[in-house]
Amino acid sequence: MILDEIALTFVRKLGSKGVAHLIDLYKNAERIYSEPEFRLIICAELRDDIVAQILHKEGYANAERELKYCEENGIKAIASNDPDYPQRLREIPDRPHILYYMGDITALSSPHVLSIVGTRSISAYGETVCARFITELAQLFPDLVVVSGLAFGVDAAVHHAALAAGIRTVGVVANKLPDITPSQHRKLAKDIIEHGGAIITEISSQTKQNGAFYIPRNRIIAGVADGLFVVESPANGGSLSTVKAADAYSRTIMAVPGRVTDARSEGTNHLIKTNIAQLVTSPRDIAEALGWEIVGAMPEKMHYEPREANSKESAVLELLADDSDGLSLEAIANKTGMSVSETSAVLLNMELSGVVRQLPGKIYVIC
Repeated sequence: MILDEIALTFVRKLGSKGVAHLIDLYKNAERIYSEPEFRLIICAELRDDIVAQILHKEGYANAERELKYCEENGIKAIASNDPDYPQRLREIPDRPHILYYMGDITALSSPHVLSIVGTRSISAYGETVCARFITELAQLFPDLVVVSGLAFGVDAAVHHAALAAGIRTVGVVANKLPDITPSQHRKLAKDIIEHGGAIITEISSQTKQNGAFYIPRNRIIAGVADGLFVVESPANGGSLSTVKAADAYSRTIMAVPGRVTDARSEGTNHLIKTNIAQLVTSPRDIAEALGWEIVGAMPEKMHYEPREANSKESAVLELLADDSDGLSLEAIANKTGMSVSETSAVLLNMELSGVVRQLPGKIYVIC
């Protein structure tokens, strides 16, 4: 039962690796709680204080409170021994035994899952990379799911580009649900869920928030995917902890090169230089690095059939129709109320569809 599984995570000083070790031995928490003391000490090699907690079922009161909280807030919980638990994540030795989520957790069971991370101080170059790579990968692999951390910068650009491309995306957060951090991304989180994705965390409602959960969160981002793609990262960027985890889990690590004069690309350029990350310059490079089979030939230039504009594209068209000289990306974002990254993704789709074109200086006009 899920109550038993959640209770196990409330055993003090056991930790993710300790819980994973017990589940590997006993398969489920119910068997662990029914095990005699001497076997927990000898076979499971647990310390006396941890065994005492298990024998007295000290985690059950917290587990009952957690289940009630989940029910009241529309949150679901899944254990690592559940068939719907993300298979890739189940492989890592320090997997979170319980994931709390909103949305569809089975998105992470797609045959093609890619995690994308990078700096919070994203450049226009980084936004373009996110939009173009995700859009073209989605054309090659319609079941593609992209994962990121729902933070500012690259994370937000990734989620917006996925939504614009019509594929599912998953945000991994370092806080309890249904809270969304940063709060500015509540609408983005809602859109992710409504379009078949999910928001997930290992943090329970009873966990004290102290800002120390971002690095542990990053191991989940690394573990749920086939590979990790780093778009932009400074020399000491937080994304490098995700890279470290991905390397430990034998995940394929890829990075797009940046200008040598841009501090936002020092980290990614170093990853490539030291052979930690494979250099990629196209979606085909990512597919080949991950061993994803491309069915049919990939055209040199993607072709898109004419289609009816959606509401966001219509808003952009109205603006451009009133300004024959064209508008910059930033101006369009300000006038429509969309973020720069979301506007970039919308404009990319319109450009690929032959509706608008980009002039020097990132000025957009109607074709």
